[in-house]
Amino acid sequence: MTSPSLQEIRDFKGTYPKQLYYLFGTEMWERFCFYGLRGMLVVFMATQMAMPEKQANLQYGAIQAFVYAFTFIGGVFADKILGFQKSLFWGATLMIIGGFVIAAAPTEFFYIGICFNIIGTGFFKPNISTMVGQLYHEGDHRRDAGFGLFYMGINLGAFLGGLLMVWIGKEYSWRWAFALVGIVMIISLINFAFRRKSFGPIGLSPLHPDMPAGKRRFYEVAVYLGSLITIPAIYMMVTNTDYTDLFMYIVGPVTLIYLMWEMRTFSRAENMKLAAALVFIIFSIFFWAFFEQSGGSLSLFALNNLHPTLFGITMDPNSVNNAANSLFVIAFSALVGLLWLWLSKRKAEPNSVVKFGLGFLLLGAGFYIFKSTLGFANKDGLTSMEIFTLAWFVITFGELCLSPIGLSLMTKLSPVRIQGLMMGMWFLASAYGQYAAGLLGADMSTADPNASNLDKLRSYTEGYGQLGLYALIAGVVLVVISPFVRKLMREVN
Repeated sequence: MTSPSLQEIRDFKGTYPKQLYYLFGTEMWERFCFYGLRGMLVVFMATQMAMPEKQANLQYGAIQAFVYAFTFIGGVFADKILGFQKSLFWGATLMIIGGFVIAAAPTEFFYIGICFNIIGTGFFKPNISTMVGQLYHEGDHRRDAGFGLFYMGINLGAFLGGLLMVWIGKEYSWRWAFALVGIVMIISLINFAFRRKSFGPIGLSPLHPDMPAGKRRFYEVAVYLGSLITIPAIYMMVTNTDYTDLFMYIVGPVTLIYLMWEMRTFSRAENMKLAAALVFIIFSIFFWAFFEQSGGSLSLFALNNLHPTLFGITMDPNSVNNAANSLFVIAFSALVGLLWLWLSKRKAEPNSVVKFGLGFLLLGAGFYIFKSTLGFANKDGLTSMEIFTLAWFVITFGELCLSPIGLSLMTKLSPVRIQGLMMGMWFLASAYGQYAAGLLGADMSTADPNASNLDKLRSYTEGYGQLGLYALIAGVVLVVISPFVRKLMREVN
């Protein structure tokens, strides 16, 4: 197979380039692993490692924060040395190792395997999203549709992983649940390997082509070995949340300083667009801090406080919590995309900033529905799975107003030379969101290990009401400041 040129790739006919489907298949399986693991972490730590709920929430936040923080590091090394393609291979390999390490002895090797998974996801996740953006010419109106389809692929994997992995762990074997990470990532890696030539120059090493092969190889091996050398430090920080706190206090400011250093080489217009990107990044921290209760406090809520039936059908509450959002995304993402097109034809489509604001307003409404589950509870603290699922239905539309648009905006607002860096910063914002999610979940949990289910329900639903209020306030602020941010974005809508 002959590798196409960049021009040939971007001059595709129709709505989607064929390479998008290949990235769809690669990312789908990685998201199967990621969301499957996310849905298992708190349940596994609480039931198999005998952690109190407060500690399990904090531990969850620490692990997820490092997963997303390393996407920034992975994005930088892809931009500077490896390129996106080699980053994908290295990340997938580490995730395969991590899954099989935990499967060998889930409680004993849990943190070691998680360390491999953290680094692997860091090298994999931001770079595949950046490759999607590079399939399009600047200003190509089909880019948003492409990211919409890609986002559906993400959620197809998330739905399957969220539905199956925690169920396999709880009902059959935690070993097999963790082993699925390795098995499924092998499928993802094979899919990409067979399609690699179709991407032409997209994702190849950014090192100068005249650089001696030995020097090039030295840089690449240094990245591989350097990432492995960090495992003891990651292990120490993940197992001790005090170190996690210190890391999160440092990494954000350092990242901003590094971005400012890069910004000195760009024009005023480019820097204005980067400033707009930072507005979206900062607000996304708050969105994910609330949304990512799904893997923390809402996992424990589902474990302890939900009736195991949905419309009369017996279902595992944790599987519903993990998979409902992804199922709704798959079902309605195309409909939301058609709505934006319909509004656009009538010159009534809201701009990206207003869409972000709508995302927060819907998120707030969903958390108020979570709060309302207290009114449907029995004396044992078990409440309606139907109302719980309704909340996810509403929140999903909030996510569809924010997340796929955010991925697309990072590629639109960023100069090509630092697109990996900016995609990494988008995911680093998720790291802070995950970190805050763990802290918020820990604050909502009851301190008394002998608290009744009803007491736990009261504690969590009160917290969800507060999160709902904060989300509504953030949404209103975004709508108010949208004219200012639109000026920064210039020609980008």
